Amino acid sequence: MNQQFKAILNNFLIGIFAVIPIVIILQIVIFVKDRVSDLFRMVYGYADNYLYTLMVFAVSFLILSMVGHKIVKEGKFWAIAAFDFIIDRIPLLNSIYRVTKKVINMFSSHDRKEAREVVYIEYPKEGLWVPAYVTNKQDDQYVLFVPTSPNPTSGFTVIVNQSRVIKSEMNIEQATSFIVSVGVDFDKMDEMKKLP
Repeated sequence: MNQQFKAILNNFLIGIFAVIPIVIILQIVIFVKDRVSDLFRMVYGYADNYLYTLMVFAVSFLILSMVGHKIVKEGKFWAIAAFDFIIDRIPLLNSIYRVTKKVINMFSSHDRKEAREVVYIEYPKEGLWVPAYVTNKQDDQYVLFVPTSPNPTSGFTVIVNQSRVIKSEMNIEQATSFIVSVGVDFDKMDEMKKLP
């Protein structure tokens, strides 16, 4: 009877772990749907007309696509540059805005190459290696963001000498997947063998 209960409990836990990724994705989809619905209700509340509301969303989509195209092609957009100029003059807000923009740009593909690099550093002691994102470089000094599993947005920032890092072939998406999956999603076994 005891063995049977353990087997049932084991199956139950396996079932939970199998369903967790589905639940997480559904939660994200529901969150996005709720935000879009809230926005739709807000716009509809002003206009009280479905056609007008759909036109607002279509025009917004076109404007955002145009802004994205200009940024990819020219590296900037005049309206955003003007907003940056104004925000830069407001204490406290300028710091929050600048940092938020840099963090978002670090994860976007149009930002500088070094912000897309992934390296390994020894932490918390010698012989233990963790992946880190290169966020900045100055001569032979690296500024790194070391994310923590399973949430890659939490972590800490360190400055290390170039001699203390080992470059990885992982891109930022692969490193993030490695961190979120607590190491389960890792296809760079040849890299692991090269770590001292």
